[in-house]
Amino acid sequence: MGIFIKTEKFKPHKVPLESKSYYIKIHKSWVMNLISEGIKISSGYLVNSKKQPGEGGLLIIEAVNYLTALKIVKQDPMILNNLVDWELNEWIAVAGNIRNE
Repeated sequence: MGIFIKTEKFKPHKVPLESKSYYIKIHKSWVMNLISEGIKISSGYLVNSKKQPGEGGLLIIEAVNYLTALKIVKQDPMILNNLVDWELNEWIAVAGNIRNE
């Protein structure tokens, strides 16, 4: 199993501020459905030094391989609705006490 990380940022001017909470709610529901299916996944947003959101988000998922993770991630409502610029990468631990074994 590998650990894969999707990074994302809302596309500039694509989503009105008042609509973001609607799409985030749909995204959270999607994540909870995956968890209920037994998939190990976590999603969250990044904040700046003043704890203000807007710096983007991370989704962490455990999957057998990159293609499996990509297949799942492409079903994210944020991606399906073309709301975010995103990348998916596998994370390989090389030092520290958080491991992907």
